[in-house]
Amino acid sequence: MTQFVTIASDGLTARINPLGAELWSLTDARGDEWMTDADPAFWTGHAPVLFPIVGGLADGRYRLEGREYALARHGFARSSRFDVISAGTDHATFRLADSPETRATYLFAFALDLMFRIEGMTLRMQATVTNTGDAPMPFSFGFHPAFAWPLPGGAARAAHRITFAEPEPQPVRRLDPASGLVLPDPQPTPVSGRELLPDAGLFEADALIWDTLASRALTFGAPGGGEIAIAMPDTPMLGIWQKPGAAYLCIEPWQGIADPLGWTGDFRDKPGVINLAAGASHALRMDVTVMPV
Repeated sequence: MTQFVTIASDGLTARINPLGAELWSLTDARGDEWMTDADPAFWTGHAPVLFPIVGGLADGRYRLEGREYALARHGFARSSRFDVISAGTDHATFRLADSPETRATYLFAFALDLMFRIEGMTLRMQATVTNTGDAPMPFSFGFHPAFAWPLPGGAARAAHRITFAEPEPQPVRRLDPASGLVLPDPQPTPVSGRELLPDAGLFEADALIWDTLASRALTFGAPGGGEIAIAMPDTPMLGIWQKPGAAYLCIEPWQGIADPLGWTGDFRDKPGVINLAAGASHALRMDVTVMPV
């Protein structure tokens, strides 16, 4: 049986599954759940970690220096067991390192650390990717948390909105339904000024994707109801997604996206990929602040 790691403050409790270093639950002092109900009729994920790719690859394969390698959608971190490096009352750190299994599909030596810390009503999450090899290492990374929709607090589902820190007039990207790859033609944004009114119909064609996001923070919630504030200072891209009709909304800060439709280039040159120097580290942070009624 999986032994979850629990961290807490006076106002907030988080439960993390070492399988995938995945946040499964975020509850307030009243016991209200701010994460997905993981209804298997829709999607059983909670907050998977996307590494070393975000999204899908053309034919499930990437090209690197003239050779091809298979790698499953969103990579292998979400289905890998992380070691618990440290754990205290209000913090925990998990680590995934390369192994013969990972090197069969991803050639590089790495360490991926996921740090969780609760401060008051804020859960801070930081991913640190370290290149432990001797050659530059290409990678992408994404957070994929699914929040309750509606959030606790009694506000109607239809009253919920996402408010970005900055205006977001730029077009969004959508996925090809047959391949799951990014379509070449941008689509008009559903954001009005700084506000997006999510509706199940927006997700009939899968995720909304911003590949040139202006904001590094947003809020989700409804007037008179509970809200969450999200800070994402290190990720220039964003996905918002749900299975239509489900009781969750995924708000996903990304460094990287799926292959563009027709992409045949080298993995190092793919949009959103970071090429990390040997011995270097790169950190990506996401903070979630819970604001009950």
